[in-house]
Amino acid sequence: MAIKKIGVLGAGTMGAGIAQVAAMGGFAVELVDVGDEPLRAGMERITKSLQRLVEKGTLSAEQRDQSLERLSVSTSLEAFAGTDLVIEAIIENLAIKRETWARLDRICPPATIFASNTSSLSITEMMTATDPARQARFIGLHFFNPVPLMELVEVIRTILTDQEVLDVAAQSIAAMGKTVVQTSDKTGFIVNRLLVPFILDGIRVLDEGLASTVDIDNAMKLGCNHPMGPLALADFVGLDTTFYVANIMFDEFKERRFAAPSLLKRMVQAGLLGRKSGRGFYDYTDPRHPAPMPLLQNR
Repeated sequence: MAIKKIGVLGAGTMGAGIAQVAAMGGFAVELVDVGDEPLRAGMERITKSLQRLVEKGTLSAEQRDQSLERLSVSTSLEAFAGTDLVIEAIIENLAIKRETWARLDRICPPATIFASNTSSLSITEMMTATDPARQARFIGLHFFNPVPLMELVEVIRTILTDQEVLDVAAQSIAAMGKTVVQTSDKTGFIVNRLLVPFILDGIRVLDEGLASTVDIDNAMKLGCNHPMGPLALADFVGLDTTFYVANIMFDEFKERRFAAPSLLKRMVQAGLLGRKSGRGFYDYTDPRHPAPMPLLQNR
């Protein structure tokens, strides 16, 4: 079993990034989304990203062109009929994902491996939307944003996943220049299981008045050599995303460390979502010099 052609469902930030690194890794790639506009935007994102790599000297112009030639786009799921691996990178909604996988199960050959890029949802629950014969070939492939720059991919197995499927998937990810870590299908996998409590505790420290936003982030950057403090990291990830993942993890484990602090909930309700909205724990009016938001003075 060898992967030669990869299908990527979803041309947003994650899907476009996955399609790009797959094409750079030498795979033929079919990128599918619901309409021409998201596909156009996705291909534009890929083209610009490849050009930046050329300008940095990490990719030749010939390699850029070859990568683009390996990419095809379509608005039809039928385009996945000839793929060896399908990676789904659509909205984090379990019902929509299950419906999509059920449709793909009828389209793709029995040998096609199915993989979700979810960061928090159950791979097993998605897997059960497909025929039992497919379920040993269903895994998670959790890439990190921005995909072309982040080295890690979590490869997630269910209790039914075939070992050969894991091995082939890991080999394919390695061909994309990524480092693989393998884990089982437990909510949060490795990274979010450790990262989410770290971010939430940073928010609690702020909410309890122990230290300021800047001092909390500097403490972790300078004291623990982290590239980014927990509050700046929450802004980067998106406070709505952090809140969503925390709720899923709390529902699974019922442990306080996964419970979203009330400050996070109120910020999401107020539209303070971090970098994506221009304000979160910091105000990004001047992106090069973010200023801490005065969040607690009006409590």
